[in-house]
Amino acid sequence: MKSSDLVVISTFPSMADARIAQGILDESGIESMTQSDNAGGMYPSLAGADLLVRAEDVEKATEALHRRHRESK
Repeated sequence: MKSSDLVVISTFPSMADARIAQGILDESGIESMTQSDNAGGMYPSLAGADLLVRAEDVEKATEALHRRHRESK
């Protein structure tokens, strides 16, 4: 994935939360990546974590995350 093709679809309070959402996208067949500016892991609580997908997958990824959220209620 080229970074110029990526769009942030959500920001999470922690990398763990972002990775859970990334797993949901993986189950839906959507390639994604996480990103956090946390000083190489030294300060994980200071920065949130972004979940990124390809621009053409934004709608599908958003729906997959919302669908999972609705199912968990």
